[in-house]
Amino acid sequence: MSLPDFSTQSSLFSTAALSSSLFAQGDRYRLFAQVVYPRLIAVRPELEACYCADNGRVAIEPILMLGVSLLQFIDGLPDRAAVEMLRYHAGWNFALNRQLGDDVFHPTSLVNYRQRLIDHGLSPIGFQAILDGLVEGGLVARHGRQRLDSTQIFAHISRMSRLECVRETLRLALEELRPVLAKLPEFWASVWERYVESKLEYRAEASVLQQKMKLAGSDALQLLQWLQHLDNPQAGAGDQVKLLQKVWDENFQLDAADQIEQRPAQPSGAVHNPHDPEAQWAAKGYGKNRKEHVGYKVQVAESLSEVVLEKGEPTQSFITAMATQPAIASDDAGLPLVEQEQQEMGLEKPTELYVDGAYISAERLVQARSEGREIIGPAQPAPSKEGRFSVEDFQIHVEERKAICPSGKENTQCSRLEEESTGKVMFRFEWSSHCQNCPLREQCVGKGQRHRTVVVGEYHTVLQARRQEQQTQEFKTRVRQRNAIEGTQSELVRGHGLRRARYRGLAKVRFQNYFIGAACNIKRWLRRHTWLIQQAMRQASAMTAS
Repeated sequence: MSLPDFSTQSSLFSTAALSSSLFAQGDRYRLFAQVVYPRLIAVRPELEACYCADNGRVAIEPILMLGVSLLQFIDGLPDRAAVEMLRYHAGWNFALNRQLGDDVFHPTSLVNYRQRLIDHGLSPIGFQAILDGLVEGGLVARHGRQRLDSTQIFAHISRMSRLECVRETLRLALEELRPVLAKLPEFWASVWERYVESKLEYRAEASVLQQKMKLAGSDALQLLQWLQHLDNPQAGAGDQVKLLQKVWDENFQLDAADQIEQRPAQPSGAVHNPHDPEAQWAAKGYGKNRKEHVGYKVQVAESLSEVVLEKGEPTQSFITAMATQPAIASDDAGLPLVEQEQQEMGLEKPTELYVDGAYISAERLVQARSEGREIIGPAQPAPSKEGRFSVEDFQIHVEERKAICPSGKENTQCSRLEEESTGKVMFRFEWSSHCQNCPLREQCVGKGQRHRTVVVGEYHTVLQARRQEQQTQEFKTRVRQRNAIEGTQSELVRGHGLRRARYRGLAKVRFQNYFIGAACNIKRWLRRHTWLIQQAMRQASAMTAS
């Protein structure tokens, strides 16, 4: 598709010229046209890479599509309703500099536009366009303070049992194979009737469902083995057949007698619904606070302004990263992902980063210190088994290879350990001759152990210093600056639907999160402009009155 001609000038018949009087100073659509729309125009050269210069039919203007996508996420509208706003809403047309009589496109064009951006690696273009404007306006520092936290995202699918997942995957594979197979196997009619034309009876007894699970595993294996012996191996190379093999491996195995048996548990990252294979199961918390979901995870970073706000003044904090991860990914792995994303968008690592304990490790603290910055957050407490003394009860000096146990005895041996695969260095301290007659033995040495051993990392001193520091009132007061990220996440969830995916697949959910972040930033940006206009009007009124 080729690009249409584009001009930044408004004609006499533009919506802006004809309806300008309808939108007063401070109106959000006027502000969108004045503040946001120029930022979209600035990224048009990047969007040009998605289209042919002079080949094919003329495309819909990409700046218009980008603006519609942003307004769509600001107002929380689906595709069809967004297009209807172009047809009937003067504010949308004013904000996007539409000309009188411009055609309205079909809602599916938005679907194709999103896919075009994803295919060309431009999912963050709307988010970055707004972030660049905030940086140029002095509202976001390239090298400032930030806070960071993650939240879960529920996939746009239904929750399935393992039996439902296997049966549905088998159904999709059968429907994919039917048009491409020249000759059907003898068992085809039975499995087609069983999984395509029939439905599962949910009220069946557990024993019946267990039999159906075993039968589904047997049928799937029979189909997969038959496909392996076809003269034309490409016939069974479809996506659904590959997915069927993956689902079978995650749910079944062959015993020593080559009999099918169900795996007692699925591996981490297993498929839970074939309509979105990338959606994973994850759990967070324990007991009553345990939260389970199938979907994804997003890291939300927010700038932290050092300016004290006046009463009624809108926030000066803005979203600086929306890094999407698989659900099973850790927060520790999410931090470098956020840093990489911000680097690609022209931001440096923050001078101060406020986080919770999931992001804190000795390695992170040492790295941040070497880079001249801080990661502020509580370190996780050392694990304790059976109520025994934990590592925190020992005075350990890794650099000197010396440790003092709770009874005041120094270690008798220290060994340096290094993992071959990762190069990670650990130190093991032992008290071989002091534990036999120690009065604290029952509180320290486990059952079946001769003496106490303690294993710590090479940066344990730094980690122990953070555990001691976080007990001070000064640290507790300082770390409170992280708390506001919870309110930001609530705003993203309640105001923009962050908690639930609109689309399926990690790439599309990542696109959604970027536009949610952009929509939140636009709202905050326009609120600040409105407040500044109101302040200027108050000052003008006060001067006139005096």
